[in-house]
Amino acid sequence: MRKYRSPSIIAAFAFVGLALALAVVDRLNPIPRTRADDRSVVITAADGTLLRTFVSRDGKWRLPVKPSEVDARYLRMMMAWEDQRFREHPGVDPIAMLRAMFQMAGEARVVSGGSTITMQVARLMEPRERTLSAKLLQMTRALQLDFHLSKDEILELYLTLAPFGGNLEGVRAASFAWFGKEPRRLTAGEAALLVALPQSPERRRPDRFPAIAKAARDRVLT
Repeated sequence: MRKYRSPSIIAAFAFVGLALALAVVDRLNPIPRTRADDRSVVITAADGTLLRTFVSRDGKWRLPVKPSEVDARYLRMMMAWEDQRFREHPGVDPIAMLRAMFQMAGEARVVSGGSTITMQVARLMEPRERTLSAKLLQMTRALQLDFHLSKDEILELYLTLAPFGGNLEGVRAASFAWFGKEPRRLTAGEAALLVALPQSPERRRPDRFPAIAKAARDRVLT
C-alpha cells in the first residue's frame, strides 16, 4: 500500500526550508541601517530640555525618540490605525494581507493595505520604487527586523523615520513643527493628525492644506 505523508509533516518540512532560506538571505544580505543611524544631533540642557537641533546628513529633521517618550494615546491610535496585530505577528501579517486581497477583489479597488508597521520600517530604511519585487523584499526585510529587534526597537525606528511633510521625519520633529512641543502629551486631535500624516505627508500638510489635514485627522478620530 502506498504511504502518503501527512499534511503536518509536509508543513514542517516547508517551515524548516523557509527558515533556512531566510537565514541564508539574512546572512548574505543584512539590513542596511544608513538612514536609521543618520539622525539629527540634539543639544539639551541639564534637565533634558531641548536647546538646539541640527539636520541629519541627508538634510532631514530626524530627531531621536523612544516609545516611552511619546504620548501613550498616540501610540494606541497609531497601532489601531496602522497595524492592530503589531505585537503578535512576525513582521508580516498574513491575516491583514488576505483581508486586503479579498477587499480588493470585492471592491475592485484598494480598500486597505496589508503592510505592517514593520514592513513600513523596512521601506523607510531602504526606499525603493513601489513594485512587486520591492514589496517582496520589504516583506523579507520585515521578517529580518522582527528576528533581530524587539517590538519596541522596531516601534522606535518607525517613530524616528516616518515622514510628516517636507523634511520632517519622525513624530518628535513633527510634534515640534506642528504643535511646538515634545510629543509626551498630545490632545486627541493632535495625536490623530500625527497618525494621519505619514500616509500622505505632502498632500496632508497642515500648513499648506489645512482642510485636507483636518479631514484626515477627523477620519482617525472617528
